[in-house]
Amino acid sequence: MGTAETASEGPPTASKMIEGFRRSKTRKILFISVLAALIAVTAVLSATVGSYGISASEVYGIIWDQITGGTPPDAVKQHIVIDLRLPRIFAAVIAGFALAVCGVAMQSMMKNPLADPYTMGISSGAGFGAALAIILGFEMVSGGGIVINAFLFAVIPAFIIILLSRIRSPSPTMMILCGISLMYMFNALTQLFMLLSDPDDLASVYTWLVGSVDGIDYGELAIIFLVALDGCFAVQYFANQLNVMGIGDERARSLGINVERQRLIILLIITLIAAAVVSFTGVIGFVGLVAPHICRLIIGADNRYLIPASGCMGALLLLVSDIIAKTVVAPTMLPVGVIMSCIGGPVFIILILRRSREVWA
Repeated sequence: MGTAETASEGPPTASKMIEGFRRSKTRKILFISVLAALIAVTAVLSATVGSYGISASEVYGIIWDQITGGTPPDAVKQHIVIDLRLPRIFAAVIAGFALAVCGVAMQSMMKNPLADPYTMGISSGAGFGAALAIILGFEMVSGGGIVINAFLFAVIPAFIIILLSRIRSPSPTMMILCGISLMYMFNALTQLFMLLSDPDDLASVYTWLVGSVDGIDYGELAIIFLVALDGCFAVQYFANQLNVMGIGDERARSLGINVERQRLIILLIITLIAAAVVSFTGVIGFVGLVAPHICRLIIGADNRYLIPASGCMGALLLLVSDIIAKTVVAPTMLPVGVIMSCIGGPVFIILILRRSREVWA
């Protein structure tokens, strides 16, 4: 009886397909909106967490006084919220969003679940550049310090891969393997210099390598924000091309897309975003891996929605990790990268075990 009824209904009509598409689109937009609302709530919660107790209403009042030019009732609380906690919150949101966007773009264009700024050698290159500046005082640009060194060395792996692509047309697998090889090389060199460094320099390098959003000022935030904003808009512009590239290089070429050129352009954009972030925050892992996987399981693989959703999920994950970092051994604040790795590792294993092949379709 059930088979006869199903057969009598026939194939879905155009109106049903349109209605299904609209529902799917609404569900994806709603998911992104919920993530954005959770980010706002979590950011306020983060501003209240710390060794000095400040309520949410006081946080709102201090921010309002800062915007309107009013005089806050407590100058100490104003300093804590405006100068110490808000920069850390903004840094977590921007870094989490940007790294997650880099991760989802890399995974889509290479059709590889392990692609992210770390496995492509970008983060490891930044770590090596920072180690050179801290331990040896070597600076690629005179007076540039740790940040410029980290940025320039983060860009090097991408340019090596681009150079190799000029010699031989690389497949996604080849690019991933080149990135992993560079990652191991930079990690080995960094560890070598750490073995030769004095204890003070060793502590500084270690803190930088595990990643932190502490100590970033508003001037540095402006730089990260502008680079991340422009880069994320550029990645979103290529969302349709990423969708086509995700179905395979041959089919993408048949649809008129120059796969190699598009892949290199997107790789360059991602590199600039990730390099700008990690040169200030240090190496924060798992954001670019975990956030896209969670969102892909919930809303599918359409990059038009997956890119902003993954960015919001990355920002939320890093905010939550930062709250835990400030409370787990209070009053000591742990580097957020340590907490993110502790959360991201098990979550990523669960996602791998539960992920079906259809998620990538």
